[in-house]
Amino acid sequence: MVGIFVGVTHKPWFDHLASLHPADVNFWQPSGSGEFKALRPGDLFLFKLKAPWNAIAGGGVFEHASLAPLSLAWEAFGEANGNQSLGEMRSTIAKLKRVRPLGDREDPVIGCRILTQPFFWPVDRWIPTPANFSANTVVGRGYSTDQPDGLALWREVQERLAATPAAPQVSTGDRFGRPTVMRRRLGQGAFRLAVTDGYGRRCAVSGERTLPILDAAHIRSFASGGEHAVSNGLLLRTDIHKLFDRGYVTFDSELRFAVSERLKADFDNGVHYYAMQGTTLARPIAGFDPPSSEALRWHRENAYLG
Repeated sequence: MVGIFVGVTHKPWFDHLASLHPADVNFWQPSGSGEFKALRPGDLFLFKLKAPWNAIAGGGVFEHASLAPLSLAWEAFGEANGNQSLGEMRSTIAKLKRVRPLGDREDPVIGCRILTQPFFWPVDRWIPTPANFSANTVVGRGYSTDQPDGLALWREVQERLAATPAAPQVSTGDRFGRPTVMRRRLGQGAFRLAVTDGYGRRCAVSGERTLPILDAAHIRSFASGGEHAVSNGLLLRTDIHKLFDRGYVTFDSELRFAVSERLKADFDNGVHYYAMQGTTLARPIAGFDPPSSEALRWHRENAYLG
């Protein structure tokens, strides 16, 4: 069984993203209240354009939902939020909420639905809105492939994806085989937000909670073959992240923080970091993959200056 959510959106948002072809997108809502629980990771999220188009024009693979400050959403996704600039996104939020223009220092919480492998169809592949999708629906509606209407919608999507270049994998077997959740492949933005939320927005070593100085760090660097995957990520304070990337700190086989003697030798400093020696790496919260032991071993053997 696969869940499907048909989310209502504006055509300018869709058009901007269709011109970018991003690796992942943030389907956001201006209100930051309430959690989105309609889908599981790997389920299908579809874009339904408002009137006068009233059609499903694309979608993506659902990865993660978050209530995040605007600053974090922009840092993670940039134009993949469907806006050309942070200023434009602020204006869009104000218009949708029907409030005064937001000040440059205001940082409202917005609802984020993180989608990977997005697809944007040309007009001739658009799917008519399902007959039971009410014209008064503001946010969207959920379907399931264990119900006739959901299965019919799944098959229409599958037919179109078969003709879509670089489309996400939607199922195994024949064209109308049993629906299965989609294969997930995160981009940088999805990685950033998922790791940040996975570690409860706290540095996995120091416990620091000041969001602007927390980074989603790759354990095995992307340039060295590491993936954008939560299991290959750690949330680290910016200074610790830099030392980790440069090999001055790592984690031993017991997941304890280790600081290289090279830090003292190279900079005649590092007292603050040696004081954290032996600190146990925090684990991600329930529902998020723990750090890969293989990736941590790679870092010890290939990056660490011990």
